[in-house]
Amino acid sequence: MPDPSFQDSTLPDAGGSTPGKWTWTHWLIVSLAAIGFAFDIYELLVLPLIVRPALIELTGAQPGTEEFALWAGRLFYVPAFAGGIFGLLGGYLTDLLGRRRVLTWSILLYALSAFAAGYSTSIEMLLLLRCTTFIGVCVEFVAAVAWLAELFPTPRERESVLGYTQAFSSIGGLMVAGANKLAVLTAGSLPALVIPTVLTSWAGNIADTHAPWRYTLMSGLIPAIPLVLVRPFLPESPVWKKKKDAGTLKRPSILALFAPELRHTTIVTTLMFACSYGAAFGAIQQTPQMVPGLPEVREKVAQQRQEIAHRLQGQKSDQEIRKAQLQAQKRTEQDVASTVQTIQEIGGLVGRFLLAVLAVRIVSRRRLLRVFQLPGLVLVPLVFALPAVNSLTWLYAGIFVAGLFTVAQFSFWGNYLPLVYPVHLRGTGESFAANIGGRMIGTSFAWVAQRLAVQPFIPGSEAPTKMAYTAALVALFVYLVGSLACFFLPEPKERTLTE
Repeated sequence: MPDPSFQDSTLPDAGGSTPGKWTWTHWLIVSLAAIGFAFDIYELLVLPLIVRPALIELTGAQPGTEEFALWAGRLFYVPAFAGGIFGLLGGYLTDLLGRRRVLTWSILLYALSAFAAGYSTSIEMLLLLRCTTFIGVCVEFVAAVAWLAELFPTPRERESVLGYTQAFSSIGGLMVAGANKLAVLTAGSLPALVIPTVLTSWAGNIADTHAPWRYTLMSGLIPAIPLVLVRPFLPESPVWKKKKDAGTLKRPSILALFAPELRHTTIVTTLMFACSYGAAFGAIQQTPQMVPGLPEVREKVAQQRQEIAHRLQGQKSDQEIRKAQLQAQKRTEQDVASTVQTIQEIGGLVGRFLLAVLAVRIVSRRRLLRVFQLPGLVLVPLVFALPAVNSLTWLYAGIFVAGLFTVAQFSFWGNYLPLVYPVHLRGTGESFAANIGGRMIGTSFAWVAQRLAVQPFIPGSEAPTKMAYTAALVALFVYLVGSLACFFLPEPKERTLTE
């Protein structure tokens, strides 16, 4: 049973300014929220790491071809579209049914879907399971943010809790990069993945039963384990429950977001959320596809091919030698991509912690956001136009900077959105901005990037180089639009979260 002192300790006093004493249940909630935020990003960032080998295995399409670009775009955007639609419904249900219940089921949905995706035998099966994974992630973010904001209603405490728990999103990015690297190194010694006999007539068989990308996907099951253990101890939001029990909780409505008093807020936050996600998915998350074109990576691959040919000459057929060379090339490229992803996530982690520190010191929300937007407007496009084409060493430094200025903005929205919507519309309002703006419009820039990268007017003779220049163009566009829209961002009114 939940700690009976929990509800009283989270409700604000008349002024809404005195933080309550934390109980063990508070720590359970914060821990679960941190795990949830970490695996939200874990599930999203797994795709850039596995899309190349997964598409090659499941479709036979090669990078730089129309077929590869088509399916890569679908894998990035179709799940985001599904997540946006169902995430909006999840926000509505969060306001209607309560934060805790929706949070629990959303985590279970994305964890089980991620595990099943590791057994994909066709590109269509992988796409379907990525959709259900994305739906769970989209719903979980909205439910978790509303839950935390109402459990910690005093301003300084709330800003700190939301800021630092969301910082674990970048921990999730580090975890998925590490999991992918571990899978690449150990896949051959892990158990072979086999479809049960009773399902083979429907699903077929797995071509590469030791493919590292499959194990990386399956590791997304991890967040379901602590959830099952702590679920009985989790309380509902006391603010939401109090209004529900008193019969004063208004029914949520999507149309209410466009009432005169909220229309401006809804439109601007949706547009700016889209720009934040556009920079991440249209530029930063395309970085693994740029790695094979870097001079240092090409040189390492060429050296490995020579070593393999020399070692196996006379022992294996030419076809077997070429197969060994291709496998070594894939692992090298994936290993470097994981390292780049790790550094980017470290930058994002620094950015999120910096946001958490500044959020309690800078009163103006516009000024706080501009700390990250304006430097990013200049630096992020340059990272993709220069280091991502010419130097792995400089790309390491550049991707750290790009992660810092871009990822910090996600934490900003988690802190900002609960302040501008009332209790009965909090989940719905957050969901509209995050899912329609971020997941549907913002992540569509991944599809835009894939389509642009195969156009003849984009500089470069090979797919990795064209993708780098495309990412620079996308980053410049979304950062410019977001920076201009920031002038119209409403400052939150002085009020408590109990409205």
